[in-house]
Parts: sequence; C-alpha cells; structure tokens
Amino acid sequence: MKFGSVQTKDALGAVLAHSVALPEGRLRKGMVLGDADILALEEAQITDVIVATLGDGDINENDAAGRLAEALMGEGAGLHRSAAFTGRVNLIADTAGVAVLDVEALHAVNGVDPMITVATVPPHHQLRSGDMVATIKIISYAVPENALGKAVAQAKAAIKVAEPKRTSATLIITEIAGGAGEKGRSAIEDRLTALEVTLAAVETVPHDQAALSAAITAATTPLVLILTGSATSDINDVAPAALVQAGGEITCFGMPVDPGNLLFLGALGETCVIGLPGCARSPALNGADWVLARMICGIDVTAHDIAQMGVGGLLKEIPTRPQPRRPKN
Repeated sequence: MKFGSVQTKDALGAVLAHSVALPEGRLRKGMVLGDADILALEEAQITDVIVATLGDGDINENDAAGRLAEALMGEGAGLHRSAAFTGRVNLIADTAGVAVLDVEALHAVNGVDPMITVATVPPHHQLRSGDMVATIKIISYAVPENALGKAVAQAKAAIKVAEPKRTSATLIITEIAGGAGEKGRSAIEDRLTALEVTLAAVETVPHDQAALSAAITAATTPLVLILTGSATSDINDVAPAALVQAGGEITCFGMPVDPGNLLFLGALGETCVIGLPGCARSPALNGADWVLARMICGIDVTAHDIAQMGVGGLLKEIPTRPQPRRPKN
C-alpha cells in the first residue's frame, strides 16, 4: 500500500485518507474515490489529495477485519459479529456467560503486524447477552495478504463464550442472634439472574453444623450457595465442617482477592457448593463473583486458579464492610 499526497487526477480508485470539505457536501475519509468524486474535487480547485493506494497483494481494511473476525470466532463460539466499518468488526456475545480466551493465540495475532489489532475483555470476564467481547481493528486502510494470512492462522478460534451450565441454585442462609439475616439475598439473586440462573430455593437455618449439613444434603439443585450469619474464618468452621459432615469435600478455602478472602469452594457429588464471603451481601464486585460465574458456566476452578487471582485481586473497597482495610481514626 502506498500512502501520501497525489494529484487529484491520479487519485481515481484510491482511498481518501482525510475528509475533504466541498462547496456542496463533504467527501468522507475511507471512501474509495470514483469519477464523480474526482470531478467534484477538480471543480473545487483541489489539485492534490492524500490517499492510500492499494497494491497487488493488499487486502482492504473491511475485508481483512471480517476474515480475521471469522477466524477468531470459529464455529459454535456463542458469538456473532458486526458488519465491518472503517476496518473494524466487533464480536458480540449471543448469551450471558463468561469470556474464554486463548491468550497465547491472541498475543500471536497481535504480534504479526502492528496494523492488525485485536482487543478483548479480560479472560473469564462475565458477560450479558449483547455485550461486546472483542473488537478487531485494521489500523491502516489495507494490509498485505501474507500478514493477514499469518494472523488468521494464529487466530484458531481463540475467542468464545462459555454459556451457563448450572441453571438453578439453592441459597442456604445461617442465622445468629443479631445477625444480618436475609440481608443480601437480593444481591445474590441478582447475580444469579444476570447469568440466567434460577434461585430455586432459599433455606434459612440456625448457624449450627448439624442443621446446615442437613440443609446441604436436602438441596436438589446443581449449585448450592451458603451465606453464614458469622464469618467463616477457618476450614473447620461451621460451614465447611457442615459440608464435610454431609459427605462432601472442600476443594479450596480462602482466596487472595479482597473483598472476598473468606470464600470456600467444595462439592457434594456432582453438586457445586460455594461458601460465600460476607461481602457477597453487597452488589459490588468481589472475589465470589469471579468464582461464581465460572462455576455456573461449567469452568472448573482449582486451588491453582484461585491462587492466580491475587494479581489484580485488590478490588474496590466496600464502604459497608464491618472490617474495612483502613479503619477510620
């Protein structure tokens, strides 16, 4: 591709690099100049224009963005694409879920040519139907076919949306004298609704290991959430011990995300059990959101995964927390 100023009479078929005001109307940047455009420029006594002229082997920006978008999505990705415009194509989520990205492949795509770019949401970012997941932008007006081919080869369906797999949940709340009771129930239900999960049952029991164990055993949904009246401060505390008593196991206790440290993750057979930290009573983002979204969408979360959440895990403080990071003096 050649870029620069040419005489207007030689600009036929080139891409206009900058908008040009005419006595009647305006020629917009990015348009391919035709016979009528050249005539209008000459009549306005504009003798030179800045254009991009495609050469053999160049692919125009819209075609290039479209081809790369198709390669990034692959089949059954839970995405659809926008029409190409000024070298840009957006990838849009078809449903609620989380973004699943092949980060190394995306790095490789962005490393092929600085004129070929892909920007995405973070890995495992929670999505609603209609949310933008990625934007593909060809910065110049065209790119060489060989560069586009390399980018397409690296793309290998690197972007998809994991849809909700666990579509119903039970919330078990434990009560203590003077505790929060059902405060926060609506915030938790809103989180589930955003991921198209039905809150099928809400059970309130005393903050007692035996009572909680019985409630866990009785739950019939694939996801069980536990919100305790008193913070869970040890793996042998009431809620984790109740899950073990019910025949389940604890797969992870605690997480390096703040707010959200006091989370535990476990299972009872095929049922996923999440012990929510107290900050889940607030609608503000906390560590439980990261785990909840993945587990709902069928993405296993291991202790290693949770350990890696610490970098970037210092979230916005929740003013209503009983023990804020910086107590008022």
